[in-house]
Order: sequence, then C-alpha cells, then structure tokens
Amino acid sequence: MRTMLLLRSVFIAISFLSVLSSNAQADAAVVDSIKIALSKANTPAEKIDLLDDLGKVLMNVNPVESEKYGEQIITLAEETRDRKLMFKAYLSNGTRCTYFSYQQKSYSARAIEYFNKALALAQVNKMDEEIGAAQLHLSSLYLMIPDNNKALSYATQAFSLISTLGNDSLKAVAYYTYGQVYLTRNEKMLALRNYFNALRIAEEINNPQLILTSYLFLSDFYENIEDYDKAIDYMALAIKKNTSLKGKDAPYQRVMLTNSLGSLFAAKKNYDIAITYYNRSIAMADSLKFSTLKLPAYISLLNQYLEKNEPLNALQYLQSDRGKAMAVFFDKFNMRSSLDMAFGITYRELGRFDSAQYYFEKARPTYETQSNESTSLNFFKHLALFYKKSGNTAKAIEYFLKVKVIAEKNDRLELVRTAAKNLDSLYSITGNAQQSGIYKAVYYQYKDSIERLSREKEQAQIEAGDEQIRAQRVEKEKTEAKKRWFNIQYMAITIGIITLFIALVVLGMFKVSRGLIKAIGFFVFLLLFEFVFLVFKKNIYSITKGEPWKDLLFMIGLAALLVPLHHWLEHKVLHYLTSHNRLTSAGNHIKNKLFGRTKTEQH
Repeated sequence: MRTMLLLRSVFIAISFLSVLSSNAQADAAVVDSIKIALSKANTPAEKIDLLDDLGKVLMNVNPVESEKYGEQIITLAEETRDRKLMFKAYLSNGTRCTYFSYQQKSYSARAIEYFNKALALAQVNKMDEEIGAAQLHLSSLYLMIPDNNKALSYATQAFSLISTLGNDSLKAVAYYTYGQVYLTRNEKMLALRNYFNALRIAEEINNPQLILTSYLFLSDFYENIEDYDKAIDYMALAIKKNTSLKGKDAPYQRVMLTNSLGSLFAAKKNYDIAITYYNRSIAMADSLKFSTLKLPAYISLLNQYLEKNEPLNALQYLQSDRGKAMAVFFDKFNMRSSLDMAFGITYRELGRFDSAQYYFEKARPTYETQSNESTSLNFFKHLALFYKKSGNTAKAIEYFLKVKVIAEKNDRLELVRTAAKNLDSLYSITGNAQQSGIYKAVYYQYKDSIERLSREKEQAQIEAGDEQIRAQRVEKEKTEAKKRWFNIQYMAITIGIITLFIALVVLGMFKVSRGLIKAIGFFVFLLLFEFVFLVFKKNIYSITKGEPWKDLLFMIGLAALLVPLHHWLEHKVLHYLTSHNRLTSAGNHIKNKLFGRTKTEQH
C-alpha cells in the first residue's frame, strides 16, 4: 500500500460527511432548511431523524452547536421510552463522533462510549438486529484507533448473530466489516472473499448504496495489494453506480469519489491524470456551491507535492489561496496541527531548519497528547527525520525509538525498518557500536520480512485474480442453475396448460353439465392468459429496466390487447364445447372404441 502521508486522517474525517456546505450563507441555508423541517415534524421518530441530520451536518460546520443537537436527540429519545429510538439516538451520536476519531483520541473515546450505550440498550431489550449493528460500528471504530484484536472480536460477535437473522442488508455490512478486519490482519484472501460475499448479497437484494460501498472496499483491497489498475476499475464502477443514485447526497459523494480516483492514479505514479481528477473534483464542488468539498482535492494536491519531493512547490501551494482555505478549515476544527506538520516537512526538505522546528514544535503537543497512535506515528517519523537532518542526534534517536515501538505494536513493518535503519546510523555517529549493531540486525530482520511480504503481495495479486475468476464462475453456475430451474418450471406450466385444454376438449365430448365445463374453462383460460402476462413481463425488463412507469404502460397496452382476446376466445371455445349436438356422437364413438371390445370379449 502506498505510504500514508500527513493529511490522510483528514480524508477520512471529511469522507464520512454526506452533507456539507460551501460558506457561511450556504451553511445557514442547509441548517435552516433542516430546522424548518424539524419545526413541522409531528412524531418523535420524524424529529429524531431530522435531529440526526442536523447534528451530522453541523459537525462539519459548527461542532459546538452539533453537540447541542446531539444532546437533544438523546433527551427526546429517552422521553419517548421507545427502545429503538433510544438506540438510534446513541448510535447517531457515536457515528457523529467517528468523523474525527481517526485524528483525535477524545472523539474516539466518546464514540466508543455512545456505541457501548447503544449496544447495552439493545442487549438488555433483546434487539438482535440492533446488537449486531452496534457491534459492527464498534469493530470499524477499533480498526481506526487501531485495536485489531477488539475489531476482530466485535466483528465475530456481530457476524455470528447476524448470520441467524433475515436482514440481508445487515449481513452485507457484516461481510465487508469482516473483510476490513481480515485485510488489517494481512489475511488477504479471507478479506477478498468477504468483500465478494458482501457484493453478492448487495446485488441479490438490488441495494445500490450497498453495491457502491462494496465496490469501494474492493478498490481499497486492490490498492492494499498494489494492484492499482483493479483498484481504479472498482472505483470507476463506484462512480458509475453513484450516478444512478437518486439521493440528495449523491452529487456530494461523487465529488469525494472523483478525488479518490485521482489518488489511485497518483499511487500508480500517473500524476498528470491524478491532477486532472483533483481539478475535476474541485470544479464539481464549485458547481454545487460547496467549497468545503474542495478540501480533499486541495489536500491531495499538497500530498502529491510532498510525495514527489517538491518542497518549493509545496511551500508555494501552502501559501496560496488554497493553502489559506485549508488553514481556515483546520483552525475551525482544531486540526491545525496537520497543516503545521505540512509546513514543518516542507521547510525541513528546503533546509530551513529554524522554520521547520517552529512548526514541528507547534504541532508536537497535539500529536503527543491528543492524537491516536496511527496518526501520531507518522508525525514522530517526520519529526525524527527533522532532528536527524538538523544534526540533533539525541532527539532523532529518541523519536525513532518511539516510531519503532508504536510501529511494532501496530504491525507497520515498513516504519519499523525505517526506524531501525536510522537508529543504526545514528548510534554509529555517537560511537555506540553495540546499539548500532543491534539495530542493524533489526533492520535486516524486518527487511527480510518486508521482502517476504512483497512476494506475498505478488502472490496475493495472482490469488486475487484466481479468486475473482472463481467467484465469477460460481456466480455463473448459480445463474445457469437458476435459469435451468426456471425453464423447467416454464415447461411444466406449458405442459400443464396443454393437458388442461385436452381435458377440457374431452369433457366436451361427453354429456357433462354446461356449468362444469364453463367453470373449468374459466380457470384454464385464466391460467393461459396469466401465463402469457408472466412471460411478457419477464422479457420486457431489457426494455423498461424495471422503471415502474414503463412497466405500467407496457402492462396496460398488453392488457388492452389480451383481455378482449381472452373474453372472445373463452366465449367461442366454451360455446363450441357445450354444443352437445355435435360432440356427444364423438364422445360415443370414443366410448365404443375404448370399451366395446372389452364387452364382446367378456361374452
């Protein structure tokens, strides 16, 4: 997987938000529209849905006010004593806090608290689906912290419960959550199979949003094993699926997806194409009058300069209008440390160590006390490199040791190797040959491990291709088996209708009451024409694509033709069959042929 840079956490924070806004006026317009709807809501359920929307929107506009509405949703839900609404209120607040939990420990802790309250409520009231949902939320949150063991534990608990329920949507979510867990644990084929299972269920229930989400996880999987072409393929499928969505947040989501597609091209080193998508994402945000949505693309462009080691371009970018827009955003959400880190890296690479130290020192307290380990790890690495470049060997050793400890704890082998290599050279500078030798050995140990992992990634690419072919083959076999079974049913129905018509004709050859023939005839003709309707309806999907108005028009037209034909043909045939003058003699003839010889032989 490509290196996670300094502002990766901001992507995650912003990507959770489905409804953002462009400026103070647009923010007010979005918030006011929800508040107006809230004032007109009649039921607690409607109010809670709108308070949920309001709290999440304000999380990206005014976090303090968002907290106020988060408290209101819990108060209202508790007053109703409706357990499902109470569960929803706690889950809503937990989800709201996850928006910045990757970046800040305080949000992680609060999200865990809310999710645990939701889980406890569901368990006490034996709400199985809600128990599973809360456990899945906790699993995903612990992956962000990260705490992979707890993530696996909650995913396992959720899956064992959800697999016994009839909620296919929740089952799909459980599969791709399991996929996330296995991918983090480097069990790639298990991850891929779970992602494919999630996609299969999403397609079976025809849930467009779940299909889109499955594409995104598959894209992330292939990025993880550095198969960037397939990662791009699935991201392109996600964007295509997004264009078919009718929800109000679909255009905003498309902006984020377009930026993500650019990041995949950047990972593939196709920087010119990446810039095209970044600029397209910015233009789309402009067309929506939604300047906050420009920030992910702004950050992507900055990261690209840092990845390509172009510090002068990075500095000019940071000092541009786009850089100032990022500063406003980061200040507003107590995330200025990310931008300070960017300035520190840039000045370090330019050799302007006084300026670099100023910005690193500004950022350091936040990363040491407020950030999760996965976020602080990257900062400590860059701070250690700064001290090494600026000649402060003791401080460089101190922070590379921190990097090594945290990286080992979180299975970040690349960073362990980087830390060990630098510690080897730094202890050598100090004349401590013993420590230098220890870290040289650690470096080669992890170098071998990483080379093995690299070979495993290549093998994983091959296995992933085989797994995809296998999944496609299995799906094709299931489809063909289903088609064969349907064809057998159609054939059986056809034979049944023909048999009934023959029986109806035979009845007409004997002295059977008109009422019986008409009753049976009515059923036979009803069956015939309903079967015709069924066949036509099955075969018009390629034309109507399941759109209700098209289906309705087609069925009206078909009914206009078949209903009169049905009545006319039924009337003619039944009239013919109930005319005993002609048919009785035929019946007698059949009767004599079947039974006459037997009677003669008996005499």
